[in-house]
Amino acid sequence: MAYTTRRERCPLGEIETWIFDLDNTLYPASCRLFEQVQRRMNEYICARLSLAPEAAAELRRTYFREHGTTLRGLMTVDRIDPHEFLAFVHDIDLAGVPPDPALCAAIGRLQGRKIVHTNGSRRHAERLLDHLGLADAFCGIVDIVAADFDPKPALAGYRLLLRRHAVAAPTALMIEDIARNLAPAAELGMTTAWMRGAEDWAAADAEADCIHHVVDNLAGFLAAAAALQHREPGA
Repeated sequence: MAYTTRRERCPLGEIETWIFDLDNTLYPASCRLFEQVQRRMNEYICARLSLAPEAAAELRRTYFREHGTTLRGLMTVDRIDPHEFLAFVHDIDLAGVPPDPALCAAIGRLQGRKIVHTNGSRRHAERLLDHLGLADAFCGIVDIVAADFDPKPALAGYRLLLRRHAVAAPTALMIEDIARNLAPAAELGMTTAWMRGAEDWAAADAEADCIHHVVDNLAGFLAAAAALQHREPGA
């Protein structure tokens, strides 16, 4: 089964705006792309803070837990240049992310606007969308810079997205692999869909009432939603 509905807010066939997380959502975590990003973070921390590799990796994990992103911790504690950091850590090889024709087809058939909301950079999002063949399907990107480096699940970025793109929250759905990042979306009135994964930290709060759908196959979930949208009235 592609997805499970726990509770319904706005019916899938009536969703007008689709908001997607980027990493480990629009491509599977099994691509191990984020491992490249983590290695680049470690390298940056080693060079910038003169730490040994093991200490740099531990600091990266600590900042992620305590500040929401490693970047936010480095900005708050170590006063690093966030633009320099983002350019360095997202200079990665995308070859390990395979084409996904089923996902492209499902997104192409899906009615409504599609927007990316990411704790990464706009450039990183643009590269990945282009690599996946999805660049033309998306009308907007709200990245960590636009959110003033205040990462999800801070409300500021969600509110910015709604305001900047004139999104009506009751007819919007957000898809995200980190369950806790869906709580603000639900609080603002959106429908939510959690991409189930293998990481325990991403599954924290996955049983909360803010999760409306649990997705095991994104292409299948979106294809089912598109089918509901295209269903004839009264069918």
